[in-house]
Amino acid sequence: MEFDELSNRVIGCAIEVHRALGPGLLESTYEQCLAREFALADISFEVQAHLPVEYKGVRLDCGYRVDLFVGKQLIIELKVVEKFLPIHEAQILTYMKLANVSVGLLMNFNVELLKDGGIKRFVL
Repeated sequence: MEFDELSNRVIGCAIEVHRALGPGLLESTYEQCLAREFALADISFEVQAHLPVEYKGVRLDCGYRVDLFVGKQLIIELKVVEKFLPIHEAQILTYMKLANVSVGLLMNFNVELLKDGGIKRFVL
């Protein structure tokens, strides 16, 4: 599956979850519901995927976890915040570098409409 197709399917699932639940819930709720949508859509994913840090030839488990790792090619970082902050962008970019993944989606479910400022795409 090409990335654009995968990305569009993932965003469609996120919009479906947001449409059904609306804003105001915990991040973990959106994560679990999005995982259910991915399963229903037959999209390969991992929830809370471990993300080790390679440092000077040693792989260290520092406790980092990716909210959703889709098809081993797309990182999704979920937020429930007033607005995206630079630290959120830095976090997803760092996760993408550590996982050697070129594309990530930062999603904020605390918006009126997900398509209006609730999704930000990052490419390395």
